[in-house]
Amino acid sequence: MRALNGWGPAALRITGIASLVLLLWNPAIMQRAPAGAAPVVLLDASLSLGVRPGLWAQALDTARALAHGGVILRFGRTVAAFDTTPPEDGASRLAPALTAAAARGGPIVIVTDGAIDDRDALPPDVIARARVVVLGHAAAPDAFVSSVEGPHQVAPGDTVRLRVTYGKAGKGEGGSGNGEATLAVTLAGWPLVSRKVVLPDSGTTTTDLTLPASHFPLPGWSPLVVGIHWPGDSEPRDDSRTFPIEVTTEAAAVVLGAPPDWDATFLARALGDVARVPVRYFTQITPGRWNDGLTLAPITLQRVQRVLRGARLVVEVGDPSRWPRVTAPSLLLWNSAGGSAGDWYLAPAPSSPLVGALAAVPWDSLPPVLAALPTSPDSGATPVLQATRSRRGQPQPVVLVTQGTRGRRAVVNLAGLYRWDFRGGASQQAYRATVAGLVDWLLAGGSSASDWAHPDSLDIPAGLPVTWRWTGPGSPKPVGVTLAMASGAQTDTLRFGADGQAELSLPPGTYRYTLADGHGRGLLVVDQYSDEWRPGGQGGTTLDEQPGRTAAERVVTDWRERWWLFALAIAAFATEWAWRRRMGLP
Repeated sequence: MRALNGWGPAALRITGIASLVLLLWNPAIMQRAPAGAAPVVLLDASLSLGVRPGLWAQALDTARALAHGGVILRFGRTVAAFDTTPPEDGASRLAPALTAAAARGGPIVIVTDGAIDDRDALPPDVIARARVVVLGHAAAPDAFVSSVEGPHQVAPGDTVRLRVTYGKAGKGEGGSGNGEATLAVTLAGWPLVSRKVVLPDSGTTTTDLTLPASHFPLPGWSPLVVGIHWPGDSEPRDDSRTFPIEVTTEAAAVVLGAPPDWDATFLARALGDVARVPVRYFTQITPGRWNDGLTLAPITLQRVQRVLRGARLVVEVGDPSRWPRVTAPSLLLWNSAGGSAGDWYLAPAPSSPLVGALAAVPWDSLPPVLAALPTSPDSGATPVLQATRSRRGQPQPVVLVTQGTRGRRAVVNLAGLYRWDFRGGASQQAYRATVAGLVDWLLAGGSSASDWAHPDSLDIPAGLPVTWRWTGPGSPKPVGVTLAMASGAQTDTLRFGADGQAELSLPPGTYRYTLADGHGRGLLVVDQYSDEWRPGGQGGTTLDEQPGRTAAERVVTDWRERWWLFALAIAAFATEWAWRRRMGLP
């Protein structure tokens, strides 16, 4: 009994202290999920689940049968709670839903048609233990037009060149046709141009279609329909894309690249988006000889001079020693040759006409440019952007604007600013905001560059929202928009986030939009087309059926989730105290 009184209280104290150490340390442990645990069922709710009659009903029945009282989540463009509404999302993004299911613990079951847009982004360990049920295995051959690229604004005498990407997908690609199809461009049902093409065995290919702008109403917007006809086609909803195009008599902006470099190429492309007017791009590869900037076809000096005479905005990029003498109401001189190489970081000048347009740019997080040529401003010049090498020393002006009797002028002494546009994301938006601010000031609000917002794309696939970009002065603010179509008009409000973007979901149709107070107008199309209609989806990324490892699933827990450990610590210390009191010890 004496021995028990000796080591008994010590054992109880050790037990209590060990329990407290585990609770304070709180290590994570792995344990096997109990057999029969309720799973999390992820139900694919993208448009592809509605391709064939009865497929969505089969998916609902399968999800309910596999849930066993567990949770069902819909996934597509986003993750949503379960309901029986027919699928309407134009994307199949599984990664966010898979992450949410893994966080809940328990077995994971995925019910899908196998076409997943973000297959490479799925966590390998989580997808390996999930059970995947693939519905609708057989896919008939399908011809489709996946994209149309070209200018959205043209002048009356232009030749429009459309780059069309088309292809074929599905099992048994031979179909009932021989692979020969007809690619055609129509306007309001009237054929404008057509061409016989040969479909690839699978995948996509690209071709160019050309047609004169005189075929379109003058002036105004026209929705061109680029479609493909193939006898063996099984899905008509992806056979065509709508391409909005505007014929305008407004004078074009002209970009002269002499010599052509990346700054000139990226600037010409961005200028067409932010200026919203037809843009001509000419290059001078060899001194004295001009070429078209897109096709590199030779252009006569007389034609270049004729275009320059009618231009309202002229941009000269490259080496100033090779620039021709031009006169225009607005002139942008972009010196990308010479200068001092190094890591030059840009920041806005304290006071300039572009302060409001550049207010939302995150300057501290932008990468440096390749070279800069700081310039002391003339008496009439106003600095817009300043640069410091390696963030040391005093900032020096590199972008200046001036206004005189000949019109407005801007000078940019930078090389490598195109890298902002190339990086995408916030850097690309900063590049676009800088170009838009300069163009808007140079044109003095006389063009549609003064629009407060415009869609990122004028042709949006079904099931995806229309993304609007704020391009107005100052910080983004709500803007009313009226959307007119053949059946009537509707009004809505664009509410922009901190990133300057707003989203608006619309059903398929052709819309003429007008922003409140005349701050922008144009045409946009929500197409019937969607990547979801194609077998295999975009890029053909598929998810194969697998049984998963739900029975052997392990879940992560920690010691503080065990209530009995708290009770053990309390009981050990209480028993030790009572024992010591009985023995007459303090």
